[in-house]
Amino acid sequence: MNFLTLVLLLLALSGCSSEVVADFKKTCPDFFANPEGTLSPPTVFTGDNYKQICQILGNTYEYATLYDTANKIPVYSAYKFEGLMGCKRQSNWYIEPQLEDRNLDRKMAYGICGLTQLAYQAVNEDYKDSEYDRGHLAPVYHARSQHCSDATFTLTNAAPQDRSFNRGQWKKTEEAVAKTLKEKCEGNSAYIVTGVVPGTDKLKNRVRIPSYFWTAYCCLDNNQRVKAASGFIGENINNQVHEMSVKKSSWTFMFSFFPVHNIESGPDLSLQQILFPITFLFLSSIMNPSSHSGAASAGSVWMFQ
Repeated sequence: MNFLTLVLLLLALSGCSSEVVADFKKTCPDFFANPEGTLSPPTVFTGDNYKQICQILGNTYEYATLYDTANKIPVYSAYKFEGLMGCKRQSNWYIEPQLEDRNLDRKMAYGICGLTQLAYQAVNEDYKDSEYDRGHLAPVYHARSQHCSDATFTLTNAAPQDRSFNRGQWKKTEEAVAKTLKEKCEGNSAYIVTGVVPGTDKLKNRVRIPSYFWTAYCCLDNNQRVKAASGFIGENINNQVHEMSVKKSSWTFMFSFFPVHNIESGPDLSLQQILFPITFLFLSSIMNPSSHSGAASAGSVWMFQ
């Protein structure tokens, strides 16, 4: 029995869905900040390997993911934070049939036990007997409902994350972001984007292991003005996570943008070199929405002081 036949048989078992779309802004725009009324999703890289996915459960879109089918990990997931709901974790992980064939139904399929590989995405077997967790980008802890929490259990929303880091410093970072948004953004609109920087190694010679995980948040008041924004980045080991604060008075263009997701970081690439080009795709778009084109271009990187 080939993969497509097997997936079609399994589709009916799943209540989760995800949809590969042509444009986030047309299908699931609600997960991206719109400062001053300008919808500003992070950069969407060009190339056939980058797929925009609107993650959906039932008839409700829950968050958005830009997925890299070459590295078989997400570039980032974007979502709204609406407070801590105490959602329960589930054990089933899903795969995305439309990444293998756009003609398939958008409904997700359970990860199939014993399935060793797919052409364009990770499978559970990639993580088996490794030292890495399936690290959520849109996490259960920040989910706005149990339905949303369930929808985060797709391998298109996960990247190999050092187990001690996932359950240690990164968990503390997710908790700190939630606490900050509760204090600074209650009654307003909070947006979060979480992504990765690809490293040099792969799981099972298939799935790229990130060298860094990063996250950035933005709070907009009821007049769509930026009320608070910050970002964090941590190496994919259980070391300190660094916060990058933003001073509104010193937003400065520094140099031409280059896609940080295309960097394969090595021992000669310093944290500073990684931090500046990231300078977070999300934050660069919300700071100056009128100049944001939605694609990687020269002069679109900000300096944080």
